[in-house]
Amino acid sequence: MHTLPTVKTILYTTALGTHTRPVFRYAISLARQYNARIILLHVVEPLSSAARAVIETYMSAEAADKAQKDNMQEVLKEIKSRLHNFCTEEMESCKADVIKVQEILVVAGDPSEEILRVADKNAVDLIVMGKSTGSVFGSTVMGSVARRVTRHAKVPVLVVPNS
Repeated sequence: MHTLPTVKTILYTTALGTHTRPVFRYAISLARQYNARIILLHVVEPLSSAARAVIETYMSAEAADKAQKDNMQEVLKEIKSRLHNFCTEEMESCKADVIKVQEILVVAGDPSEEILRVADKNAVDLIVMGKSTGSVFGSTVMGSVARRVTRHAKVPVLVVPNS
């Protein structure tokens, strides 16, 4: 006899876009059904090399590094506060007070790499994320982060359309 999969920990990833709430509600619904915990994750991308080059034309590389590190810490702190408020509002509006949000993480790095790293580190059973779409030659395509995560994840990934 085969056993059904269990879902104990859900990793919900967000870019804090306009369609964040409907995607989070999927994570809440699944957490309620499986009595699972949720880990919220937002990844802040570092400055591009072009932006870094512009900054370095006005200050030394050392000063640019220090400014970037100091500013990044402030950005991460502010986003974590916004995520905490968002989570509290959504849990109250969905009457989901029995669901446990295990952790709210805000990290800097490449989004797909960080999502996969956090999923592995926390032994999550499911990743829930939104899908941004673009158009290539008139065809709609899935966003690059969702595409990379679904390709490399070791666990199921629920990709919720952002529409």
